[in-house]
Amino acid sequence: MIRYSLTCDNAHEFEGWFSESADFDRQVETGFLTCPVCHSAAISKLLMAPSVSTARKKDERQTLAMDAMRQEALQKLKEAVAAVKANSEDVGTQFPEEARKIHYGEADARGIIGQATFDEAQALLEEGIEIAAIPVLPEDVN
Repeated sequence: MIRYSLTCDNAHEFEGWFSESADFDRQVETGFLTCPVCHSAAISKLLMAPSVSTARKKDERQTLAMDAMRQEALQKLKEAVAAVKANSEDVGTQFPEEARKIHYGEADARGIIGQATFDEAQALLEEGIEIAAIPVLPEDVN
């Protein structure tokens, strides 16, 4: 996991945890990552001092960061996401259109998953179409 100190264009500072650097980039590009204070999608990384660690320090940090309760909660979240994906049709980038068809009775009601930009997701919510984001989780949760 990578921790970044982040800021929005309104100077609100917060931190985010990502499984890899590319996850941050993807979430910013899609508008999924927003400021927890003002919901701005204009997010950037703050400068951070590099952290040099020995194997022992790394083990200690991992133990503190992923104690048994947190690890169990993450595993349950991973299982919930897997269940949603297993019981839904992946419609890819056609998600906004398909969600509208289902909402307005033009397509059979069913669980769907896919991709939507921040603006597309916001438009769906404004139309009264209930949607939820599925978190991107690290693969190796043991």
